[in-house]
Amino acid sequence: MKLKITLPLFFLLMIFFNGIAQTNTATISGLIKNNTSKSTIPYANVVLKSAKEQKNIFGTISNEEGRFNFSAVPSGNYTLEVSATGYKTIVQKIFVGNLSAFLDLHSINLEEDSTILSEIIVNTKTQEGSAKMDKKVFSVADNITQSGGSVLQSMQNLPGVTMHDGKVQLRGNDKVMVLIDGKQTALTGFGNQSGLDNIPASAIEKIEIINNPSAKFDANGNAGIINIIYKKNKQDGFNGKIGISSGYGALWVRKENLPTISPQYQVTPKINPSLSLNYRKNKINTYLQADYLYTETLNKNEFVTRTYDDGIVINQQTKRNRDTHFTTLKTGIDWNYNEQNTFAFSGLFGSEKIIDHGEEPFFNEDYSQRLRLWQFLEDELKTTVMASVSFEHKFKEAGHKLNAGINYTYHREDEKYFFDNIMLTFTGKDAFKLLSDEKVVDVNFDYIQPLKYGRFETGLKFRNREIPTNMQFFSGENSPIDKNAGGWATYKEIIPALYSNYIYETNTIEAELGLRLEYVNLKYEVNPNHPTYKSDGYNYTEPFPNLRFGYKINDQNKITAFYNRRVDRPNEVDIRIFPKYDDAEIIKVGNPGLRPQFTNAFEIGYKRNLEKGYFTSSLYYRIVNGTISRIATTVPDSKLIYNVFQNADKSTSMGVEMVYSKEINPWYSFNINGNLYQNTIDAFTVTNLYPVPSTYYGERQQMVSGNLKWNNSLQLNKTVKGQVSVIYLAPDIIPQGKIDSRFSVDLGIKKTVQKGKGEVFLNATDIFNTLVIQKEIQGEGFSYTSKDYYETQVIRFGYSYKF
Repeated sequence: MKLKITLPLFFLLMIFFNGIAQTNTATISGLIKNNTSKSTIPYANVVLKSAKEQKNIFGTISNEEGRFNFSAVPSGNYTLEVSATGYKTIVQKIFVGNLSAFLDLHSINLEEDSTILSEIIVNTKTQEGSAKMDKKVFSVADNITQSGGSVLQSMQNLPGVTMHDGKVQLRGNDKVMVLIDGKQTALTGFGNQSGLDNIPASAIEKIEIINNPSAKFDANGNAGIINIIYKKNKQDGFNGKIGISSGYGALWVRKENLPTISPQYQVTPKINPSLSLNYRKNKINTYLQADYLYTETLNKNEFVTRTYDDGIVINQQTKRNRDTHFTTLKTGIDWNYNEQNTFAFSGLFGSEKIIDHGEEPFFNEDYSQRLRLWQFLEDELKTTVMASVSFEHKFKEAGHKLNAGINYTYHREDEKYFFDNIMLTFTGKDAFKLLSDEKVVDVNFDYIQPLKYGRFETGLKFRNREIPTNMQFFSGENSPIDKNAGGWATYKEIIPALYSNYIYETNTIEAELGLRLEYVNLKYEVNPNHPTYKSDGYNYTEPFPNLRFGYKINDQNKITAFYNRRVDRPNEVDIRIFPKYDDAEIIKVGNPGLRPQFTNAFEIGYKRNLEKGYFTSSLYYRIVNGTISRIATTVPDSKLIYNVFQNADKSTSMGVEMVYSKEINPWYSFNINGNLYQNTIDAFTVTNLYPVPSTYYGERQQMVSGNLKWNNSLQLNKTVKGQVSVIYLAPDIIPQGKIDSRFSVDLGIKKTVQKGKGEVFLNATDIFNTLVIQKEIQGEGFSYTSKDYYETQVIRFGYSYKF
């Protein structure tokens, strides 16, 4: 009912917004020929005039080969006038529209004896306008309230983005593919996202959000794509930026510990020095981005009450004090060999060191007796090395190019856990060690041909990925650890893919039709002595089409429609056969029988350019088959709960998203965005095989949820800018239960100093300490509720200087 009321309001709101369109630019090129002999005409005069006033805007002459081009042409209507000695002047109408950054008019034929007045309608627009059809671009520097934090934290104020369990969600869905500079890497995950909370935001220039990716992108990630762009300066000479930020979190205790455990982290320090260097001279551009992030955090402070059908109640707390050292180095060289050919070489090194001091006390219903104390020390080191080589050949026509590249990634995960299992009558010593080496090779070729009415893109990509993993368990007296579940496993994945996109543009129509054909062959080889799981895998050859259509009502209003088909392939950690014991009694396990989930997504959008602002809205619908989710079950004669990934049945999501941005006056502007959606999970039945078969029947779940964000920017004077962000997340369904509402307010202020070369900032997140994660889970024979009072309130301050 709520959705039925909201949708008419959505369409009514579209009618009331009025304003002035934004201005963008493009490059126009063409070839002047003799209409009869088809020979090229050098040194012809080419003039671009405004359509209304007929004022000369650009002028040039064709080169020896008869070619010409105009760069940075603003969007609008123009007249192209071409003349040459011995030929009649020809005049053509040009429209610079919305999608392509390059327009190739191909041949313009001049006649010796007669004049032909023809009309060419071309549609292109600037990068910003193009971005608004297929992606949204956000500068990290503009997010004052999250300066000095991680990439994950810097995203939480962006439209349509929410956070859950350390992952980014787009429109309530965490199946997001995260790229770094347009490439998948082990830093952020080749399947499911990872590591975003440990990448310093100081290293990042901007973030791109693509809700409806084209066939050019990998088909993985049904919710969309987030592309993280590292800083890279291209100014001539030597230049750079140096900065340092610090801060403190967990300023006071929000929820006291259960008895008999050590204190929670308080007043946790953070420090983030960063350095950016760039040198450009003649044909060479070199750059270096170096960042170090040290944080102490109360990473988890979750209180859980488990209730079983036999009347037994167990209360527990999971407290995790975490120390993190994260170092990233990104460097490279761009070599412009000549005007047509460019080579780029880049390398990235990342080191993430995590030390967790964790404790879990377990008590009976009235807390009169401690049943167990589970203490653990996690010592984990993740090392990532990436090397890339790319080549770009530019053809004679502007925007006509061929790109080729190879990318190699090595990622080592070295993880050790040491446990003290303290019971009423004994203390056991347990441990496990995991070593994983991931090696990935990506090869790609991309070809772009600008057209008179758009462009054509095609290419291929090949991936070879292998992850050998070894887990060793060392169990002590009466240990809950399953020592027989260790051993080795190897993940092997081969993915060749082909794609083509055709973009068509006229004065009123924008369209894209694309198709990606992808073959996947995945094998997961398992230690034959594993007590439950055996070797498994899957393969498929599937088409992934995408369609985008835009109709320009006038210069201020446009409607769009999207369709795409995407897939979410289980990542290696999702099928990893080894149980994880950072929670002694709620144990997470992978599933090698897990299969991909396929999604069909539909969207209708509306865009309104306003004077000093804009309004966008989207109505979307997603159908997911084989929904991947964690399912919790118990086994006979045990109170342990096992969380195992499974393919549930069909799920759907239908919603509406709106963004309204407006500059009210020179000192105040705001951005308000809301997302209202209905999530549905159909009834399903699955069987968890580990440690023994246990069947779960899930009833149909449905809930209307959403989020609202209000970002306010204040220009207090010429050098001081403030920001206030308010976030509300409504209750939502999760597999077997729901997550309750969340609310937070963030503040930030920054001041430019030293004649604009320096900058200082101060910010605070979750200033009212209201952000708590609350869940309710219902399983077969049990239920549990949880509240996580992890660290959310952080004060940061910092300084940076450009030279």
